[in-house]
Amino acid sequence: LYSLQIVHILNMTSAKIVSFLLHPEESLHSLQIRIEFETGISTGNQELLLETGICLDPRKPASQCVIDGVRGWDSYMVYLFDKSKTVYDGPFASRSLSDCVNYIVQDSKIQLPIPQLRKVWAEAVHYVIGLKEDYGRLFQGQRAAMLSLLRYNANLIKMKNNMVSASQQLKAKLEFFHQSIRLDLERYSDQMAYGISSEKMLKAWKEMEEKASQCAQAEDIGYLDEQIMALHTEIVELQKSPYARRQGEVMESLEQRAIDLYKQLKTRPPDHAYSDSTDMVKIIVQTVQSQDRVLKELFGHLSKLLGCKQKIIDLLPKIEVALNNIKEADNSVMQMQGKRQREIWHLLKIACTQSSSRSLVSSSLEGTASTPAAMWLSQSSSGNVPHPLSSMAIPEDGENFVQVIEENLNYLELFSSILQEVRQEQNNSMTVS
Repeated sequence: LYSLQIVHILNMTSAKIVSFLLHPEESLHSLQIRIEFETGISTGNQELLLETGICLDPRKPASQCVIDGVRGWDSYMVYLFDKSKTVYDGPFASRSLSDCVNYIVQDSKIQLPIPQLRKVWAEAVHYVIGLKEDYGRLFQGQRAAMLSLLRYNANLIKMKNNMVSASQQLKAKLEFFHQSIRLDLERYSDQMAYGISSEKMLKAWKEMEEKASQCAQAEDIGYLDEQIMALHTEIVELQKSPYARRQGEVMESLEQRAIDLYKQLKTRPPDHAYSDSTDMVKIIVQTVQSQDRVLKELFGHLSKLLGCKQKIIDLLPKIEVALNNIKEADNSVMQMQGKRQREIWHLLKIACTQSSSRSLVSSSLEGTASTPAAMWLSQSSSGNVPHPLSSMAIPEDGENFVQVIEENLNYLELFSSILQEVRQEQNNSMTVS
């Protein structure tokens, strides 16, 4: 018996509390089925929040609703929201009056004996305290909704930062790609006269340039950034709103007045005196009116919180799509860069091979030493001298692309100078022949 636990669910759509006796090892889904039966909110639309704004984990048992060792076993509340609604139609009707309190409210001037009046006023004080506590619980539900919104917003900011970082990296890679391919196309046009050319490769490079321009569309995330910033501003304003703080001061003051009035009545001797309930009824009416006002403000603020939360829920998949598009564009740019650089190396290999062949013919006729290009080719193949382009930076992970642009362009200039040397050797060989 002592192992049984009770969970209290405050339905924020109706301001009513439903309580359940938890069975040992009962699953959360089982509890949600029972909640659906009592409230009419389907299990798929139920959002159950703890005071901290943490949503209950469907993988854990229902006992996660009750946290032992901190407060009394009967003081915990779980707040139920309907995910299909973002506008809550509060305020709701105040708790009903007991028969005896309703009796004096209907006629506050009726004279009652002091002993009977004490009993009626005791219930009246209990009613006033109950109204204040009802507001306090609903305020805690609104606070849980705010904390849940802030958790969603933190996740949104994290995803937004990832998206912005990925977009900036893509932008840097595209700048590097466009600069390097423009230089490649210029140098390629210069060396076509040497006899090393490929229309197919030239066409492929121009197609790469066009494709890279299309990839630039993926880095345009301005429309999402604007929506996120506007939403962030809206959330900050909600946090600053006075309705985000407890507004029950008037009700607390009325509660104290009701208690003081009851204490004054208790000091009166239980003789045959009679008295009316005018002062107590005034306090009851003012408390009900105050509760109506603060609940109207509370549910208006709550609806704005839930509206912001729904905007975040709608934005998250759009950010996921943008991130995927950026990653695809990033991979495409890297593949094109790698392919073009392999083709450049292939061109260099052909040029050096042709130069080496012609230099060997010239050497056999003249009996002279090997040409500089042949010597370089021989030395590089024997491992004595490092390859002139062996340290060309080929980006792989997308980092520091802007910094390496100059270095890569210098290597491409080196490639051009090597081709110029090859051309000079060809002319010398033809002259000798």
